Order: sequence, then C-alpha cells, then structure tokens
Amino acid sequence: MTASDFVGLGISYAYAVTLLLIGEVLQRIVGIKADFTRKFVHIGAGMWVFGILALFNTWQIGIIPFASFILINFILYRYKVVRALDSSNSSPGTVYFAISVTLLFAVFWRPLHNDEVPIAVAGIMVMTWGDALAALIGKYYGKNKYQFGQSIKSFEGSAVMFVVSTIVVFIVLKLLPGSLLSQNSLQWEMWKIIIASLLSAGVATVIEAISPHGTDNFSVPLVAAGVIGIIGNI
Repeated sequence: MTASDFVGLGISYAYAVTLLLIGEVLQRIVGIKADFTRKFVHIGAGMWVFGILALFNTWQIGIIPFASFILINFILYRYKVVRALDSSNSSPGTVYFAISVTLLFAVFWRPLHNDEVPIAVAGIMVMTWGDALAALIGKYYGKNKYQFGQSIKSFEGSAVMFVVSTIVVFIVLKLLPGSLLSQNSLQWEMWKIIIASLLSAGVATVIEAISPHGTDNFSVPLVAAGVIGIIGNI
C-alpha cells in the first residue's frame, strides 16, 4: 500500500466515526427518532462510495473500508452499541448493505482500465436514496398498504422508491462515466440511460417490496446493478 492509501483509509474511517457520532448526537441530544437517524447514517454511508472513488486508485485497497464494516456493523447491531442505528424494528440491514457494496465494487470497479464502476454506484444509490426515502415516506405517510408474505409495504412508499431510484440511476449513468471519479469508464448512450433507469427502478421496487425485513439492503443494490449491467452490455 502507498502512503496515499493509508491516508485514504484514515479519512474513510474518520468519516464513518463522524457519521455515527452525528447520528448519536441527533438522537440522544436533539431527540430525533431512531428511524430518522438510522436513515441519516444509511444515506451518509452510501454516499461515501464517491469518497472511495476519489481517494483510491486500486479496487483491492478501495474496498477495504466497506469490507471491514461488514464485521464492524455486525458488532454494532449485535450489541446495540450505537443507538442512532437502532430503531424499534431494526435489522442487520447495515451488515447486508456493507456486503452488497463490497461485492459490487469488487466486481465492477477497475480504476485503471475498462472501469464499470458506474454500474455499481447506480445500484448502490438505488439503495442509498430510493429505499431510505421510501421507508420514511411509507412509514409516516403511507395510507394504502399491501402485503407480500411477512413484508408489509405501502403504495406511497413504493411509488417514492420507483421515482427516486429512476432519478438517481439516471444521474449516475449520465454524469459519472468519463468523469474524474471514473475516467476509464465509457459514456452511456442516452437511450440506454433512460431504459436502464426505468427498468432497474421498476425491478428494484418489486424486489424491495418482496424482500424479507432487512434483506433488501443486500438484494436491491445487487439486482439493480445486475439489470443496469445487462442494459449496458446490449
């Protein structure tokens, strides 16, 4: 590892600690509900994929922060160390999220040649923003419920999931390829961006609705990225 790799790792872990501390302050001192602080940490963690792209030049080192948080998040969940992550019905979703991010970056991120990391990032953003906002809207404003197995969702939440997911996938596929964060990835044709955005959002919305509690943090980004990857290779 180079000196810049160690700096990148230090910044990544400092960011994670800061994110958790802010979540704790928001809950313990400000009095914000755990449902919101959990999603705050969730979104903040997901957005750090852009920090990873900016700080590291090799995927083998770059995946270390999220890979290490598979174990760290399990400990935090198992022993309820951080209240900001513990809502009344919390699940090991943070563990699944760290696993999915690690897998997607390991498969698609090749900074030096044939980089396909926009596919991974788009799938992660579906989980980061689409699922987080859908959960909050569904819980507090969802009036029209439906059930699949043990999973109870609302049509309002699912609508938010679809719309937000479409938007974030479009933004990532439009702006990330060829940018400073992914210089060796190919630009997408507009028709592929539109189809990938709509189709991945639709499939992700269905997967989010039918996934058992917490497992959507694993299934949604992987399935969304899979759909996007298929469209990209047409």
